Amino acid sequence: MTQHRTGTREEWLEPRLRLLDAEKELTRRSDELARQRQELPWVKVEKDYRFETDDGDASLADLFEGRSQLLVYHFMFGAEYTAGCPACSAIADGFNGTHVHLENHDVAMIAVSLAPIAAIQAYKRRMGWTFRWVSSGGSDFNYDFNASYSDEQQRSGEREYNYRTVPVAPMLESEGVATVAAMTGTDVEAYTRQAPGMSSFAQEEGIVYHTYSAYARGVDALWGMYQWLDRAPRGRNETGLWFRRHDEY
Repeated sequence: MTQHRTGTREEWLEPRLRLLDAEKELTRRSDELARQRQELPWVKVEKDYRFETDDGDASLADLFEGRSQLLVYHFMFGAEYTAGCPACSAIADGFNGTHVHLENHDVAMIAVSLAPIAAIQAYKRRMGWTFRWVSSGGSDFNYDFNASYSDEQQRSGEREYNYRTVPVAPMLESEGVATVAAMTGTDVEAYTRQAPGMSSFAQEEGIVYHTYSAYARGVDALWGMYQWLDRAPRGRNETGLWFRRHDEY
């Protein structure tokens, strides 16, 4: 028997209308935040970052493929991993069908990881994904955009993430992190040297600019399944790691 409050349609409608007002306010606030993102100053990218792609070596400018905008998902797949992060994989399931629409709207969309391109290609085939995914191994790209960390940074006990200095220890000791690390074929230390996030770039008159990056809960809205769960009767309803890669259910 349900433990949740029940009622008539009329008793449901009154709080639903109040909630609708709150949802509309959130939508307006979200529109305002999007406008503020677009008004951030553009920062010229000075380094010549190089990437391994399916078609060979490429620059950051090459990744635009003639478009004026580039969206990058920082996918947790380190050189030590034998499989991509399951959380990043769930996020990628959500945007796998999106890239074709963006690419026909002047926006290139890719994933970037430190893993070698051959490992990326194999995992991408396993998952059945079609979005572009490149390797930044051998360049500073992941490190400069706070999506990867060196052994030295990890041993220092602190690192820069989400625009603040955070201690490393809580990440190493977080509940469930050992389980997720094992799912990527690594130990906790290797797993946590990668971090999720997304970055945006613009290209104008041959110059590439960094325009925006988000990390941690800042990419929560890109995790499609949680947007659905937030509208389900019991919400996220999590007591631990419940999801798997889509071919592991």
